[in-house]
Amino acid sequence: MGSNPPLPKAFRRVWAAASASSFGDGVYLTALPLLAASLTRDPMLLSVISAAALLPWLLFGLLGGALVDRWDRRNTMWLTDAARALLLLAAVAGAAAGWLSVPLLIALAFLLGIGQILFDTAATAYVPELLDRDPGMLKRANARLRGSVDVLDGFVGPPAGSLLFTLGRTVPLLLDAVTFAFSALVIRSLPATAPRPRPARGSLLKEAAHGARYLLRNPLLLGLSLRPAFGNFAFSAGAGVFVLFAQEELHLGATGFGLLLSCEAVGGFLGSMLSGRISDRLGTGGALILTAVLLTVAQASIGLTDSAVLVGVALAVRAAALSGTIVLSGSVRQAIVPDELMGRVAAAGRLMALGVAPLGALLGGWLATVSGLRTPYLVGAVFLAASTLISLTMTSNRKVEAALAAAERSRAEAAAPSAATKDDGTAVTETAT
Repeated sequence: MGSNPPLPKAFRRVWAAASASSFGDGVYLTALPLLAASLTRDPMLLSVISAAALLPWLLFGLLGGALVDRWDRRNTMWLTDAARALLLLAAVAGAAAGWLSVPLLIALAFLLGIGQILFDTAATAYVPELLDRDPGMLKRANARLRGSVDVLDGFVGPPAGSLLFTLGRTVPLLLDAVTFAFSALVIRSLPATAPRPRPARGSLLKEAAHGARYLLRNPLLLGLSLRPAFGNFAFSAGAGVFVLFAQEELHLGATGFGLLLSCEAVGGFLGSMLSGRISDRLGTGGALILTAVLLTVAQASIGLTDSAVLVGVALAVRAAALSGTIVLSGSVRQAIVPDELMGRVAAAGRLMALGVAPLGALLGGWLATVSGLRTPYLVGAVFLAASTLISLTMTSNRKVEAALAAAERSRAEAAAPSAATKDDGTAVTETAT
């Protein structure tokens, strides 16, 4: 077997930008619940802040995908990160002026969520352009991107966020602004890509709906999107109150809370790096079934134990399974969806995956209020168990392999002219579309 070709230099720049931004996100996502908990101890308000970051996907996710398919994806990425840097700087200035409040945090989370729609959708569509939709390279690239998220967002960022929070409540927000600015500069330095052929523009809503219909009519793509929908509903139910769970059930302080989150990073990094090997042994479909089972067991374990160590282990297992799922399902999607639909289909998938998350966060806050802080994790495990059935029926090895083969045939037919024969016997060449 020959060696794998190196990933292109342009991808390495994208990787560097994503790594810097992931570190800033890890700092921000750890400091935000600590900042919120310093303003209120109400589980419902904490859950509203968590839901605000995800609500934009429910409201604008499909339109964001349609815009990404219209716009230059590189420009969309760097302009969005520049805007997010300015937004965080404005929030720091507002806090310095004495405006720090729960409504300010809700507004900040909501606006950053809109930026996430545009950046993540554009990046999802841009990476396959760089790698010519090669399935093997996509797995490697996505493993590296996800590994950076796990290490910097989950392992390095949380302790740094906790430490910076002790220096000043808005210091983590300032650092996140710096990382967004760095990411914008690096992506801006990428060479412009060749213009993509675009069909005549119609209604933005109709274009967005076309991407959603494409996903819904493809059983494999639908299954790959339903898996994270069940998962995010379950995870969000516990995420909004996790800081209270750590403080009141596990008796951890700010430093312990950051270290606990770092356990997720260790597992997530291992999961992203090993996902390719596991899929080689079990097939992509088999690996997705395994991750669904592990997610269910880990989520239930969090709600059943009093030990911070065992919760850390469960978080590591859950993160490993989640990272493996993201790498494998994302690589399949990027390999089989046509370029002109990539932004819309990615946005439709993210909408399905994240649109239910605010509902999960609100349910988790209510469950924690009426039944205790452990209940959201136990109820979430039930939803994760349902996702195992989805993997068994909709994303099996047979269906994944058939979809990859069909996509490869379509690209070959589009790239190679086909010869037809005129009535007089001479050859006519047409380019397949």
